[in-house]
Amino acid sequence: MASQAVYSVWAIPPEDVAARFANLMTALRSDFGGPHFQPHITLVGAIKLTADDALAKLRSASQALKPFHVTVDRVAAGTFFYQCVYLLLRPDPHLLEASAHSCTHFGYASSTPYMPHLSLLYGDLSDEEKRKAQERASAIDHTLAGLTFQVSRIALYKTDTEDKTLKSWEKIAECTLTPN
Repeated sequence: MASQAVYSVWAIPPEDVAARFANLMTALRSDFGGPHFQPHITLVGAIKLTADDALAKLRSASQALKPFHVTVDRVAAGTFFYQCVYLLLRPDPHLLEASAHSCTHFGYASSTPYMPHLSLLYGDLSDEEKRKAQERASAIDHTLAGLTFQVSRIALYKTDTEDKTLKSWEKIAECTLTPN
């Protein structure tokens, strides 16, 4: 029997926007610590599958998805490691549909409602540190709120959520979404 691993499906921002987010993430890490990871919007959270199954599901999910736009609402802070400081995204119907569609394909059921976001910093920070990180992010890039970009790629990542260093995280495959 093939071994299972934990996978996630990410919507990948376009390269120019990803570079902008990556610079911001690097600055925040230098001030507040935390592991390095690629800018992404999680469409499907951590789910255990075999590699073949996960790849097949990614391909099948991506075939019915069209590119969609994402708009940043504001810099926000969350309550746990993987949602420490992030860009809260507007709940655009196309983005919500992309996540719902992908979750259905992967047989993923979340215990909480989907909150579209793009994490900037992972960590276990105090509320005061999170507030400082939010302010720092807004100071570094004050034009984030209202930023709109198109997502035309989704990727399958191996994401062992027990590994807080993220050293074991790796991109397995990427699909380009085609407009009809």
